[in-house]
Amino acid sequence: MPEEAKTSEPQTGPALSVVGPGEGETIVLGTTRMRVLEDGSHTGHRLAITESVLAPHTQGPPQHRHGLHDEGFYVLSGTIRFTVGGEDHDATTGTLVMVPPGTPHTFANLTDQPAVLLSTFTPDLYVQYFRDLHDVLADGRPLTPQANIDAMSRYSTEPATDLN
Repeated sequence: MPEEAKTSEPQTGPALSVVGPGEGETIVLGTTRMRVLEDGSHTGHRLAITESVLAPHTQGPPQHRHGLHDEGFYVLSGTIRFTVGGEDHDATTGTLVMVPPGTPHTFANLTDQPAVLLSTFTPDLYVQYFRDLHDVLADGRPLTPQANIDAMSRYSTEPATDLN
């Protein structure tokens, strides 16, 4: 048995995190309601997880690329249209979509029913982007394309202008 596996010393680090139904930070961005299940504070900032409910006919952000983080989407219910470059993918309940850094992407709920996504961000840095957008709206400022681009740029993300 390796020496490190023999230790009986308790592990130090962040405490166990349990987020129950209806708990967690809520961020409302237009017709999307996001619940932050893990913002990275319990994972050493390696992972963040959110749950998002997209109302019917919700358009997502413009296509964009993340420079420093992977983004995963697991469709809990409904159908989400993912656009990656010039390709569309309709992801139904039970589908996982993983987007590595540098891959242009966006998503939308084009249906008449709400859709629910579980999203992961590794590392966690992009959760603050959603908080920044919420702050713009909470301050009564319009969420202009430039405000969105400015917020994205703080988290190593840029619009995929070569595709728009």
